[in-house]
This record gives sequence, C-alpha cells and structure tokens, in this order.
Amino acid sequence: MRVACIGGGPAGLYFAISMKLRDPSHEVVVFERNQADDTFGWGVVLSDEALGNLAKNDPVSAASIRENFAYWDDVAVEFKGERIVSGGHGFCGIGRMKLLLLLQARARELGVDLRFQNDIPVEQIEALAAEYDIVVSSDGLNSRTRTLYAEHFKPDVDVRKCKFVWLGTKQKFENAFTFIFKETDKGWLWAHAYQFDADTATFIVECTEETWNAHGFGDMTQDESIATCEAIFADELGGHPLISNARHIRGSAWINFPRVLCEKWSYKNVVLMGDAAATAHFSIGSGTRLALDSAIALATYLHAEPTLEAAFAQYQDARRLDVLRLQSAARNSMEWFEEIERYFHLDPVQFTYSLLTRSQRISHENLRLRDEDWLNGAEAWFQREAGASPDTATRHPMFAPFRLRGMELKNRVVVSPMAQYKAKDGVPTDWHLVHLGERAKGGAGLVYTEMTCVTPEGRITPGCPGTYSPEAEAAWTRIVDFVHHETDAKICMQIGHAGAKGSTQVGWEESDTPLRDGNWPLLSVSDVAWSTDNATPKAMDRADMDRIRDAFVDGTKMAERCGFDMIELHMAHGYLLSSFITPLTNTRTDEYGGSLENRMRYPLEIFRAVRAVWPEDKPISVRISANDWVGEDGITPSEAVEIARMLRAEGVDICDVSAGQTSVRAKPVYGRMFQTPFSDRIRNETGMATMAVGNIYEPDHVNSILMAGRADLVCLARPHLTDPYWTLRAAGSLGDRAEKWPDPYLPGRDQLWRLAERTDTMLGKV
Repeated sequence: MRVACIGGGPAGLYFAISMKLRDPSHEVVVFERNQADDTFGWGVVLSDEALGNLAKNDPVSAASIRENFAYWDDVAVEFKGERIVSGGHGFCGIGRMKLLLLLQARARELGVDLRFQNDIPVEQIEALAAEYDIVVSSDGLNSRTRTLYAEHFKPDVDVRKCKFVWLGTKQKFENAFTFIFKETDKGWLWAHAYQFDADTATFIVECTEETWNAHGFGDMTQDESIATCEAIFADELGGHPLISNARHIRGSAWINFPRVLCEKWSYKNVVLMGDAAATAHFSIGSGTRLALDSAIALATYLHAEPTLEAAFAQYQDARRLDVLRLQSAARNSMEWFEEIERYFHLDPVQFTYSLLTRSQRISHENLRLRDEDWLNGAEAWFQREAGASPDTATRHPMFAPFRLRGMELKNRVVVSPMAQYKAKDGVPTDWHLVHLGERAKGGAGLVYTEMTCVTPEGRITPGCPGTYSPEAEAAWTRIVDFVHHETDAKICMQIGHAGAKGSTQVGWEESDTPLRDGNWPLLSVSDVAWSTDNATPKAMDRADMDRIRDAFVDGTKMAERCGFDMIELHMAHGYLLSSFITPLTNTRTDEYGGSLENRMRYPLEIFRAVRAVWPEDKPISVRISANDWVGEDGITPSEAVEIARMLRAEGVDICDVSAGQTSVRAKPVYGRMFQTPFSDRIRNETGMATMAVGNIYEPDHVNSILMAGRADLVCLARPHLTDPYWTLRAAGSLGDRAEKWPDPYLPGRDQLWRLAERTDTMLGKV
C-alpha cells in the first residue's frame, strides 16, 4: 500500500510504525507542518495499561518510551491550606517532545518517510487522496480534513465552558499528580501539575470564564498572562517561572476545550485518527492513549480485512465504543471542573474524595484497593461529621447515622416508594404489612410507603392506597406499629394526588392507560390530558384547590395519628402538584401560571398548610422532578435548583430528587446513577439536604454518592423489590459486623458472615 499520514503527532507516527511492522513493503509517508523538534504542549500521561498495549504492538518503541518515563503513584490535592495525598494511582508521564523524537527514530528505523515543514493545505488533501491508497488524517483538533469533508464526517464540536492555558515549569512535583486550588479576589483558579522528566513539569492553569474575564486575561499579552499566573501560584512554584512553548500564537494562549466526536470516521480512502476524530478532556489524561490505541486498531484491520471499506468499518465499530466510554469518563471529569465552584464549600477531605471519583472510573472500593489507609481516614471523617459514636468510626458511609429534626436514622439507606397496586378501596392490605415490614426488617434506615392519595379521585389506580377513610387509618396504624415494634427503621408516608394521571390501570396491565370501565373524573392544573389516550381533566378552580388542600391537611393529620415518623409531598412525576410546577402541563394565565414563582404558588400553599398541622419535631420531604427531559420547554436542572431554593426557604427539610415522568415527550438519558447529578447540584448549590434516586443498585454506588457529598440519603427501589434484605446483605459483603439483625435471623446472619469471610479468604483479601 501507499499510505499518506497528514500530521506527525503521536497518532500519525505510531500508525506509520504499526503499518511498517505488519508489512515492511508498505510505502508510508508522514507529512508534518512543523520541524522535527517543534512541540506544542508539555507532558503526555499514560497509564500502565496503555503502556502494556504499546509493548504488545511494538516492544522496541515501548521499551524506549518506558526508559524515559517519570512515574508517580500519588495524587495530591492542595486546597484551603491543606495538602491531602492519596496513593496507588499508578501513572507515568513523558515529555511530548521526547515521545515524538522516540517515535520519529523508530519510524525512520522501519523505513517511514518523514517529511517535516511540509504543510498540507486544504486544496492538496484531495490530491493526496488521488495519489495514495490511503490517507490517514491525524491533523489534530482543528483538522482541515475533517472540515473539508464535514458533510461526510458529520462532526459534533462542543466548545466547553472553562478557560485553560498549557504551561510548563522547572518546579518539581515528583511522585504526585498535583491539583492546586487558589482563591483570589476575582475568583478561583486551579492547576493540574505533574512531572514528566527529571527537570520539567506540566502546569495547566484553568478557571471559569467569569474568573478569566475578571482577571482581564483576554486583554493581556502572553507575558502578562504568565506573570499573573506566577503571582497567583507563587507559593507552589517556589520561585520558578512558568514557561510557554506557544510563542507562535499571537495574543492569548488560553483556550476553551472543544469536545469532538464524528459520526463517521472515514470517507472513500480518507480516515480520521486521534483528535481529528474524537477528543478526551485533558483532566483524565487519555487523549494520547486514544490516539495510540486507534493507530494500532486501524493498522490491524487494514491487514485483516479484504477491503478498505471493511477495514474502516471495523476500525470505527471497534474503537467507537472505547472512545465513547473514555469520552463519557472525560465528560464527567470535565463537567466536575466546569462546576467546581459548587464544591468549594466542602471540607478538604470530602473535596478530595469528590475529585478522585469525579469520572466514575474510580469507585469507592477501588479507591480502597489503591490506598486503604487514606480511605479509612476519609470514612472516619464522614462518621465523625455524622455524629457517630467513636466505636463506629471505621464503618462505611452508608452506615452513618443521619438526623432530620427529631428523627434520627440509623443509616443512609432508604427503601424508595414503590407502587404495589394491592390496596382495596384505598385501604392497605396484608400485602402492604408484609411488603413494608419485610423491608423494615431488612436493615434500611428509612422505609417509604407508596404514594398514598388524599381523595378517592386522586388515586392513580383502583389499587392505590389512600388517607381518607377510618379503615385506611387502622390499616396504616397496624403497619407503622409493626415497623416500630419489630425493627429500628423509621417509616415515611408519601402523600399525593394523581391529577391527570389518575383513573388508570395497574402497573402490570397497561400502565398510564385509562381503566377499561369505571373511570372517575379527573382534576389537574389545566385541561391538558396526560396523553391522547387519557381523559381530559377539569382545570381546577379555587374551590377545587381549597378542597384538595384540605384533603392534604386531613391526610397529614391521619399520618400523625398513625405514628409515621416523616411525610413526603409528591410534587414529581406529572402528578397533581407536579403538573402545577412544569410548564408542559401548566397553561394557566392567572396567578398560578406563567412564571416559576406563580407555578410554585399552589404547591407551596399545600406545603404550608401541611407543615402547620405536622408536629414540629418531625421532618417533611418533597419529591420533585428535576428534569422534564424535554429540553428548554420543560423543567431544566438549573430551574430545579430554583425550585429547591423555594422549598428550602419555606422550611422543607430534605429534597427527594427524581426526574422525568412528567410528559410523554420525555427523552431521558439512562445510565448508572443517572439522576444523582441532579441531587448533587441541588445539594451543593443550595445547601439543602437531598436524597438521590435512579438506577442505584450496588453498595459501592451508595458509599460513593454519600462520601462525595452528592446526597445525604440514597434511595433504592428495584433492588429492594428483589431483595428486602439488601442492606443487611450489603453489610455482610462489606465486612460490616455492626448492623443490627432481627434476633430470629441471627443464625442466617452468622452463615452469611462465614460465607463472606470464606470468599474473602479465597480472593486473598484476608
């Protein structure tokens, strides 16, 4: 083959090497616009795993790279006058210039034709494609090839929020990748610093656009900008200057990171590689790894497949998933830094934990494997902050106590509300006694009822329980008494009204679809039907609003007589109070529609009325949908923050942060812990306690959410459907021996512990 590589960075050079290794007869030419010893950027970070991939592909170049690595095991965080160090992270760095020189030498040795100071303008790209069998375009972030064939590659370029500048220094940051956070009178700046050879370190300075503007960096020369950064980080630089190798750039060297992903990576005989095809944010240090792995893959498929088309298809299919995974982790990391100002109130210990786990690639127990002593100390800090007794200082975060007003929970695990559809005429049955009783026995600190409706017409289905009859009150009292007498769990009644989503079939029939017969009239904020299949509700007038408010008050009084420890008002998922909040269903033109303040007027009226009759020492939660998942037409996460602020100002004790289910137009983005970011944002921007929900199913999820300060309580629904004893099993698997079991179940506990210890012994953990 005759192969042309546009761009002589790591991607282009390593692809050229990989091609020649597979067939020395290939003619491979690398066109590079710069000189051989020009470089822009400082150090390159690779993991041990990445170096292992290089060694399998080309042991010769891998060995020369390894000989020039600077290694570090620690991550150091300097924040609020403290330096916190966590070990076991296993990274290595090399100067970008050194890496290029090593790859150039290996390429020459294999017979690659390297042509430096050979710029390929746009008009010559098509000529190269006609002359060569393959054109590999590794021409970087601002790829001319990608621009030329944009209609075919269909690039998605997302320019991100923060400003950063890539600098170097002779100051030493040996043995630790160091994050430095500095507060100035114009805002916070932070540095990503790491050693990549014996004498030099990368020093990336980053800040928000607001801070950048406040400092006036945009109006400074490069020298002035560098001098300002030197002054800000003077203590950490120890008298060493900051150095730029971007003197060729006129004006400011600060940029915003562009996240790039192309729909297609090839067109005819032209294929994209490296940053031309996809970028990963520098905060996880994987951009060069992406490029090198892609180079290996493309060279492999070009020799394994019968046609270019097949090889390119395999290349994209194989690499795209890895790229998306890495981009997902990079996005999480990037967004953490973009929103970092919401975390500056955290204690340095919790701030460090949040930073270390920001990409979700490092889990709670993975962090323990890396540095058990540090994590044990962090967990002890969490327990102290929670007010735990000294003898429980080494327990996991999920087993820390939590207090709301006069209610103290033994741990942070919550059995989320789960509709059972087993009530008879609004009265809970023995099913509810067993269902809720089992989960209270199962170790959770707090157990929720399903949404309990304040009127018969406010039920979702005929199988939903209510608060409106003496029979229901007696049944609920029996359940609460069992929970209190037989377990140490607390129990919360979730109170609500179905609104336009009422009079539907039970969940295992046709969910959210009207009853086949016997439908009842519906009320809602506006005469907007849930869907084309559902009946149109009556828009509530003031008399309706008074009647429903009074029904909420009566339901609250009943909950108190039954002995519930806490109540929650359901203002989410498209039910009545939710329908007032979201503009998707609230089309009113009076004082209850329009602005967010108006849309919140009636839900807050309900809360005030309920708070007035609920005991002062008992807490009230409110569940909200923090994202309607329909874009700017509905509730967005930023508006959810404002909703939470209003709730907190009124005296709501904790926000149960859910999302969606407010419209059939919703397009949720599912994934592990997919709703936790909404809880994180509300908690850390408003100071309000929160509960996280949504696809949380492992103890590791619970511990990481709590330890990072993303929520105060963690709700699990489906895991508790399959295992009422989820919390006790989790304690057993984690080696926790302090969680209380029901006395009749102690033999089962002992067996669980023995089996767990046997497993740990087999795995070499003990």
